[in-house]
Amino acid sequence: MSQRKVDYADDAEIDATLDELPDEETLDRTVENLEANGFEVVVVDAAADALETITSEIPAGASVMNGHSTTLEEVGFDEYLSEGEHDWESLPDRIRSIDDDEKRQAARRESQTADYFVGGINAVSRTGELVAADLSGSRIGAYPFAAGNVLIVTGTNKIVPTLDDALDRLESVAYPLENERAQEAYGAESAIAKQLIFRREADEGRTTVVLVREQLGY
Repeated sequence: MSQRKVDYADDAEIDATLDELPDEETLDRTVENLEANGFEVVVVDAAADALETITSEIPAGASVMNGHSTTLEEVGFDEYLSEGEHDWESLPDRIRSIDDDEKRQAARRESQTADYFVGGINAVSRTGELVAADLSGSRIGAYPFAAGNVLIVTGTNKIVPTLDDALDRLESVAYPLENERAQEAYGAESAIAKQLIFRREADEGRTTVVLVREQLGY
């Protein structure tokens, strides 16, 4: 099922001023502040470059889990994890293979401690903070501590001036679009139930933010 923004934009009322590509000065300042806050940062031009960056970061033999992310769909990572030629342990494939509901849920929780957890984000402040939210918490639970390494991929359209703007973007851009997607995909509304403000990474080299110079995700 398609998850592209264009499929839901006509039905969702969003604040388009919080969904614009930044100029190079703004991008450079954002990178500088993210790095000052302990995040590794890679800037790429296109979705294909993002996929190449992600795959080059993950060593053979690593256990890998992905959080639900439209951006990961758009850059092709979800398909690559399930169908590509790699030497990783794909935890989503293992979870899908479990027939028992209780055991499958336990495996989902255990997957938060993957060697590499790959996901998206809902907003990036120019001052160097990341903001994301989930209904279940299955994506953002890994980001602060549980996963060994975190790879976050985002379009630069999610860069906004301040942390307050990042929180506003979550409410006025990401949520309306995700809510439309959830109703179509699951027949139920979404919610900003569990929210993360990732201000700083204290473990050097643990969290890498891949910024893509494209309009990606919600």
